[in-house]
Amino acid sequence: MKPMLPSLSFDPPGYGKWRYEIKYDGYRAILEWNEDAIHLWSRNGKDLLPQFPEISRFLQSQTDLFASSFPLMLDGELVILENQYKANFQKLQQRGRMGSKERIMHEATAWPCRYLVFDLLVLNGKSMTDHPYMERKSTLQKLFKTAAFPMSPNPGDKKLCQYVPAFHSLKDAIQIAKDYDGEGIVAKEPQSSWEAGRRTSSWLKIKNWKTVSCFITAMDEQNNYFFVGVWKGEAIFPLGQFLFNLDAHTKTALITTIRQNYVQREGTKLVVKPGICLDLYYLEWADGLREPHFKDLRFDLHPDDCTYEQFLLHEASFPSEVAITHPDKLLWKNNEITKLDYIRYLRKVSHLMLPFLEKRALTVIRAPHGIFGDFFYQKHKPDSAPGFVESCMIDDIDYIVCYDLKTLIWLGNQLAIEFHIPFQTITTNFVSEIVFDLDPPDRSKFPLAVRAATLLKKILDEFNLHSFVKMSGNKGLQVYIPLPEDQFTWEDTRTFTSFIAEFLVQYDPDSFTIERLKKNRGERLYIDFIQHAEGKTIIAPYSMRKNESGLVAAPLQWKELTDKLVPDHFTIQTVLERIKQIEDPFAHFFTCKENQPFKQALQRLKKG
Repeated sequence: MKPMLPSLSFDPPGYGKWRYEIKYDGYRAILEWNEDAIHLWSRNGKDLLPQFPEISRFLQSQTDLFASSFPLMLDGELVILENQYKANFQKLQQRGRMGSKERIMHEATAWPCRYLVFDLLVLNGKSMTDHPYMERKSTLQKLFKTAAFPMSPNPGDKKLCQYVPAFHSLKDAIQIAKDYDGEGIVAKEPQSSWEAGRRTSSWLKIKNWKTVSCFITAMDEQNNYFFVGVWKGEAIFPLGQFLFNLDAHTKTALITTIRQNYVQREGTKLVVKPGICLDLYYLEWADGLREPHFKDLRFDLHPDDCTYEQFLLHEASFPSEVAITHPDKLLWKNNEITKLDYIRYLRKVSHLMLPFLEKRALTVIRAPHGIFGDFFYQKHKPDSAPGFVESCMIDDIDYIVCYDLKTLIWLGNQLAIEFHIPFQTITTNFVSEIVFDLDPPDRSKFPLAVRAATLLKKILDEFNLHSFVKMSGNKGLQVYIPLPEDQFTWEDTRTFTSFIAEFLVQYDPDSFTIERLKKNRGERLYIDFIQHAEGKTIIAPYSMRKNESGLVAAPLQWKELTDKLVPDHFTIQTVLERIKQIEDPFAHFFTCKENQPFKQALQRLKKG
């Protein structure tokens, strides 16, 4: 069965009642599921399950649960989730092209795909396609609730078949797509039927376009594609080529102008001097503009206005409420990191940082001149803070609480470099997680931290506890144990942390210590469990550190703890590349909290 397709629209529907789904960038796929077989059909009729065995395994494990609904047919998108509202299409393409079964199985485990379901086509062998969209949606929702499947896409949930909800509010849907840098939304008429193989106006895709102001650098005579670029210093930085969305009149005028004014021929390319300025829509930047579409000619611009810095500013899609000031200010000498580089980094990792910042009383280190000047700690919300910045009064301190992207980028623009958070939220007096800080005497002794963390993992595995590890962003490692909310006191956690720390010291007193005075530690690694206490803080995952190297407190996969691991590798450039290539090592942090058997671990300790 060929899927029903939405029509592209540059504007949302202007009348009538519509519902809005987040659009995910993946492989459109129809699931055909009955007692004899499971198939996941692509748009061109290929069964995708052999290429994506993790989906096949998961669905097979749920067969008994869905048997009463067979034959069943669902419509959805096969994706690799980067966050709950954005899919990583480049990574999915890499998976789709793999030929080695061994490599496919490895990737299926390392970063599993999800099948995001948004429509119900057949239930109990009866077609639902003539039923209204909202009726199909409601029946699908009940089906997934009964199966206890995730009711919204969640990269941290190990159930790989997940429901795509519909929003009533266009404004909310668009804002979510923007904040999470998603592909866009799909508007659907509530009464629309499902029409196989038809591109319909009852479904409209409105993409989360970005805009770049650039100039034409050349035209390919063979296909009439136009090449564009911007100025980066004294050189032209190439952005790629475009053709789509040009009206016939504009296209003819451009071709004629270039043929009359080109200064050089390179094969089939006619090269022109920068002079024709225009705006292009595009989805994202990935070594070229993805899905570039013509927007406008810009007769009001001079080519000198089309710069690489302006391109980066607009590409980041910063919240309109925050004006980025002094973007070219140099903050770190190493890697020549500017203020714009830093705030763009915060924007790119915001979906990974914010879950750890929200509901936490925040302490930041502000460095107005980067590593080139003084710094200071800030806890109080300043009087100059904009109205959207929320706060919470604790012990006469009006702490900033960072709930959203606007606040995070505002803090970045204030040059808050380090984000330190307590081990509990503002809504509870109980502990939310345990963190062991493994602190070697200097970076040359970092292998001690690797060894300590490896031993600690073995101990925690013995207690059946889920644990996570990250770089400190300086010279050590930090090991996390998520806890169920509103259950465990500081006394409970101190019982556990002191036991673990003392056990490690007894295991290897020549390598590890709990001595607080640095002068008495010698060359041993300090196991800091005292820092895990009420009122204390820890550096947040993905926060940068204010050191000369400009390192990041980056989450790690446990398998990365080898003798090849070094702190200096975790800069903003490498971390931004990591989040595109590997699943977030903390992806399951919050979903595992509820089932964390910490109570049983405490009982074992108390029994001796």
